[in-house]
Amino acid sequence: MWRERRRQPPPQLRLLVAAAMVVVVGALASAAEAALQVGFYQDKCPIAEDVVLEEMRLILMEDATLAPSLLRMHYHDCFVQGCDGSIMLRSRKGKTTERDALPNRSIRGFDAIERIKARLETVCPLIVSCADIIAVAARDAVYLSHGPWYDVETGRRDGNVTVAEYVENDLPPPDSNIVDVKTFFSVKSLNSKDIAVLFGCHSIGTSHCGPIQKRLYNFTGNMDQDPSLSPAYAAELKKLCPPPRPGAGDEGGGEGKTKVPMDPGSNYTFDLSYYRHVLATGGLFQSDASLLDDPVTRDYVEKVAKALSPDEYYADFAVAMVKMGRTDVLVGDLGEIRPTCGIFVD
Repeated sequence: MWRERRRQPPPQLRLLVAAAMVVVVGALASAAEAALQVGFYQDKCPIAEDVVLEEMRLILMEDATLAPSLLRMHYHDCFVQGCDGSIMLRSRKGKTTERDALPNRSIRGFDAIERIKARLETVCPLIVSCADIIAVAARDAVYLSHGPWYDVETGRRDGNVTVAEYVENDLPPPDSNIVDVKTFFSVKSLNSKDIAVLFGCHSIGTSHCGPIQKRLYNFTGNMDQDPSLSPAYAAELKKLCPPPRPGAGDEGGGEGKTKVPMDPGSNYTFDLSYYRHVLATGGLFQSDASLLDDPVTRDYVEKVAKALSPDEYYADFAVAMVKMGRTDVLVGDLGEIRPTCGIFVD
């Protein structure tokens, strides 16, 4: 696991071979499940999760907009080489890391994770991994956004293999169709229900205009609009996001500083309204709308959108998050525990 990986083929080719990898990944997930456990730090650092929650309360009191970004950080960390904290590592001479890959440039909260890590280092030095801090902070971000509390399995160790190009290969882009989304998720042993559940993370947070401009102005290359968008919602989005300027870049995932809510009217409250929004409008991203193109994911969206209580969805969310958190983890004697999450240990 610690040998440098070969340069991977382009995403198109990787999608063709992904199905063949599912059996292998499933075996790895079973091993991770056996190694991770709730309360892993009970003996060596029993206050670890209390410290994370205390710091998260303070962090989100100072800036509530960090909650969705910290949740997104956990997802991006897990999908690229597993939940190993490697997303935190800063680039250094001759080595561009995941952190500086284009899809990760709009992620905020790296300083928040370092703040939590520094606090833990004062009470339990070299005990709690950055990978576990990210996982627990994601849970707390959901909980402090009025979402569910769930037990997080811990025991991950930190990875130090990080390559920027893997990020765009391993993360489904916002304009993915349902076939591509299912393929990317299946490689991580996540099924159609997991997809529908985890997309509920879009209940909180915002996007820049870049990822949706094609959907609004040039969906098929004929200067057209994505027909899955409701006309009224598309008109609202166009007010926020004008046509892209010729030659404009896409720094950090969007042109300009305009913020577009992923769940309008409820973008900092973790609730069921995201599913109602997708069903009524087609959602913000093409990948959101793609949930309606598969019978399993569509049925789930419709069920949650009509639910009178969030309890069943919250229980499903807990299961899916724990499952995602087992992805390609380093446990036991693998990996390391870094004193600072963003700095390589030479």
